Amino acid sequence: MESPSGPVAIAVAQFAPGDDEAANLDAIRRLAEDAASRGALLVVFPEYSSYFTPALGPDWPEHAQSLHGPFVRALAEIAAELGIHLVAGMIELVPGETERVANTVVAVDAAGEVVARYRKMHLYDAFGMRESDRIVAGPVWADGEAPTFAWGGFTVGLQTCYDVRFPEVTRRLVDAGADLVLLPSEWVRGPLKEHHWRTLITARAIENTVYVAAADHAPPIGAGNSMVVDPMGAEIVTVGETTDVAVAWISPARVADVRHTNPALKLRRFTVTPR
Repeated sequence: MESPSGPVAIAVAQFAPGDDEAANLDAIRRLAEDAASRGALLVVFPEYSSYFTPALGPDWPEHAQSLHGPFVRALAEIAAELGIHLVAGMIELVPGETERVANTVVAVDAAGEVVARYRKMHLYDAFGMRESDRIVAGPVWADGEAPTFAWGGFTVGLQTCYDVRFPEVTRRLVDAGADLVLLPSEWVRGPLKEHHWRTLITARAIENTVYVAAADHAPPIGAGNSMVVDPMGAEIVTVGETTDVAVAWISPARVADVRHTNPALKLRRFTVTPR
């Protein structure tokens, strides 16, 4: 790995997860190998990478797993084999729940160890969808419990898809030290949805002076356009609408330079208080 103050490579991996769990893992391995061959030391995969159907049906609990289940074990094996970090969305078993699951993002390090987990807190009950019918909302984390981990000189924060419409989530991650935010997503296509996707990701990067790496499902369900945006809101790389990876070289020094020029975080006069 490069020096913590130097550039490191991150990749966003875009594919269309489905109801064939083995095929999903095959795609993850193939894309991770591609990203690693291009120098990436961290690869971000979409929301619901373990299992997905367009309709959130009653069979979802049958496909949910614990963090000790085969999906996370497979991620750990791939990460350790390639010597890279992997971040991916999954459906997680919730003790005591028989009809709903958690929409979880898990981060695995280059040794194959789970270093962070985040359960989506803002559910997609919008645009005609009702995610809360099948998903249990994650808790608002307490101080000192933010879903972050250290990588490549960055403090990396996790959030999921619809969370990006709530700027408080990113701000809470930044308050916990995050200067790189990862956004696994299943951003459903629709009128102006691609515009919302790009605008919101760029806004979160600019207002918090952080990098944002967002990985979406490929069409036909997802909007695609997975991307990495820098702390000034510049789009460094994007995938478009294909199944592919895009690799960006990012640097903690870039964050420091932007924050020196635009010390907005120091100048703010409000804090975020959970409801």
